[in-house]
Amino acid sequence: MSEFDTIFALSSGSVPAGVAVIRISGLQVRFALETLGIGELEPRVASLKSIRKQNNQLIDRGLVLFFPNPHSFTGEDCAELHVHGGRAVVDSIFDELGALDRFRFAEAGEFTKRAYDNGKMDLTEAEGLADLLSSETEMQRKLAVEQADGGLRRLYEQWNAQILRSRALIEAELDFSDEEDIPGSVSDQIWSDISSLISDMNDHLEKSKIGEISRSGFSIVIAGAPNAGKSSLMNAIAGREVAIVSDEQGTTRDVLEVRLDLEGFLVVLKDTAGLRETDSKVEREGIRKAKSELIQADLVLYLIEPGQSEDTYANDFADVSNMIIIGTKSDITGAHWQKDTDISLSTRSMADVDALLDLIKSKLALSSIRDDLVVPTRRRHVDLLKSAMSELEYALSNSDLPIEIRSEHLRISQDNLGRITGRVDVEDLLGVIFSEFCVGK
Repeated sequence: MSEFDTIFALSSGSVPAGVAVIRISGLQVRFALETLGIGELEPRVASLKSIRKQNNQLIDRGLVLFFPNPHSFTGEDCAELHVHGGRAVVDSIFDELGALDRFRFAEAGEFTKRAYDNGKMDLTEAEGLADLLSSETEMQRKLAVEQADGGLRRLYEQWNAQILRSRALIEAELDFSDEEDIPGSVSDQIWSDISSLISDMNDHLEKSKIGEISRSGFSIVIAGAPNAGKSSLMNAIAGREVAIVSDEQGTTRDVLEVRLDLEGFLVVLKDTAGLRETDSKVEREGIRKAKSELIQADLVLYLIEPGQSEDTYANDFADVSNMIIIGTKSDITGAHWQKDTDISLSTRSMADVDALLDLIKSKLALSSIRDDLVVPTRRRHVDLLKSAMSELEYALSNSDLPIEIRSEHLRISQDNLGRITGRVDVEDLLGVIFSEFCVGK
């Protein structure tokens, strides 16, 4: 494999389909178009062309577009063939391209990696594009579009410029202190700016949980004793039969998941094993998983059925900060719960389920997340931002250090910001990031 190879792949959905889009990128795109009998094309204009084998046999007729470098997605010469989406049509074109010297199938994410290599986007924009391709909900789409459009890049480049200006002032004092137009205390002017920048970075980092949850989904765990109605509630919220409902205790042995769209936000709803003492090794393992999920959940729905004794599993919820206590089976005559509940319901009533969904929305405070979409979305963003902020704090607080040392910590902070966008030493990250893409993107 080489960066000088011309690559091609199916960039649309799998065949058969109404239309298949084949993308080609590299040094020999014009040669490929000539070989397929297409010839010269007006840039960025769709033209109806015959596509032929080297023996002049017609393969198909379709729309062809040519994007000359550098004004293309990858920054290289690119072409797209929009042909009929039959498997034989696509395979025949692939056979013709694959027979050419220095032509090969693209790897997953290779078109986007070439766009990054050619300066068409930075790493945060590439990650945003990956998130856009995998988005399931409206909020995920909005968050991904903001990032793919350069929202994070612009913010981090602004911070980088602020640090660079501070370093430049320090260098000016060190190198030109004998000049009349460089006041001797010029570097002292920067530290209030650095303090403000640290505050901005800290505010930004506090939104990282919002980015993580919006991208990965809110985790809502349904918990409680056996037969409290967990599986029935799971099915009622999902609107379909996801979990087995039975009077027999211990039927849920593993964590069941369903992904839901709640007002444009992804919610991962999990049904867990009933919490009780048991001699069954398999059921004990299910209960262990249930307790683990409780600690990690963004919200716990704890179910209590009428007549159930006082909660004997209070210690399991010591680390749970967000919980709704639900009294179930409210349709039973004289239903009474010994423990205070936030809401009571019967899964047979959709009105009760809708009331619970409204309560869930208020607990998750979904509306507050819509205001600011420029948020860190990945663990690596958070780690590098924390490192960058730590270097700034060290330089700010250690005023007794030589100014050259404090300036070096500013440089290291800049490097950490640069690693987020991919401007500094990120070769080891590239394979991981671009492997998230499908082939053809």
